[in-house]
Amino acid sequence: MKKRDFSELNEQETLALAITLEEEDSRTYSDFAEVLQQNFPDSAKIFAEMAVQENDHRRRLLELYRSKFGDHIPYIRRSDVKGFVERESVWMMPVMNVEKFRERGAMMEIETQRFYRAAAATTTDVSIRKLLGDLAAEEELHEKTANRLESDHIPEAVAHKEKLMAKKLFLLQIVQPGLAGLMDGSVSTLAPIFAAAFSTHDSWNTFLVGLAASLGAGISMGITEAASDDGSLTGRGSPWLRGIICGLMTTAGGLGHTLPYLIPNFKIATGVAIAFVLVELLIIAWVRKRYMDTPFLSAMFQVVVGGIIVLVVGIVIGSS
Repeated sequence: MKKRDFSELNEQETLALAITLEEEDSRTYSDFAEVLQQNFPDSAKIFAEMAVQENDHRRRLLELYRSKFGDHIPYIRRSDVKGFVERESVWMMPVMNVEKFRERGAMMEIETQRFYRAAAATTTDVSIRKLLGDLAAEEELHEKTANRLESDHIPEAVAHKEKLMAKKLFLLQIVQPGLAGLMDGSVSTLAPIFAAAFSTHDSWNTFLVGLAASLGAGISMGITEAASDDGSLTGRGSPWLRGIICGLMTTAGGLGHTLPYLIPNFKIATGVAIAFVLVELLIIAWVRKRYMDTPFLSAMFQVVVGGIIVLVVGIVIGSS
């Protein structure tokens, strides 16, 4: 897509672009507020007030534009001009915690402030230069305003509550489906893979069985997780995101002890695969301790002992 250099824009086009920027930023802050309203209402107030401020900037720009150039405003977008950061639409963004929203808002303010300063330096019209300079100064103050709004709306107790909520959402939407997938992939595929290994004593055939078992388990777990609930009542977020995470982690769990069978020597491949199994089970136990507050010894017993039992079952069946 062809883009224009910022230096090529005339005063009318610069004002038109400024109006579009303020419209986009106001809408983005409103979207932030909407996304955060349910779980982080105090932070949502910050972005709602920032959206109001951007709307005021837009109004002042429109008044100046109308007095200088009339009622028709050419639609010049951020993406039409070189030098702007490409921003993903809010509805397409991955799940973010509240701090990530605040960081993105700060970056938006910095970019807009720089735009106004550069635009003010290129115009010779006194009224346009004054407004652009004023808006640059106001954008610079927005970060301080955001800090003030944060102190108004987010006292220490509320901030602590929001952090707990963010942790809860992370557990529900990311950790739980990922852990469920990793456990299923690491444990449920042990029996078929090692049964195939000890019945055939052939690395390649064992690899094919493991690959099929891992992919099949990943697809099955992903679909099951996505269909379990739509997240509207449980707060578990997008079912498709959870399904993808669960499916990928299930596949990864199975592939961990499948890939060693790419080693042609069966005995070496089996030794490496068993070592991988132990590492996978220890990782699962650590994740349960780290994110699910499960005592490490209890997690070790539940996961490692269970995994070893399934491993032994597979070896016994394959050797019979």
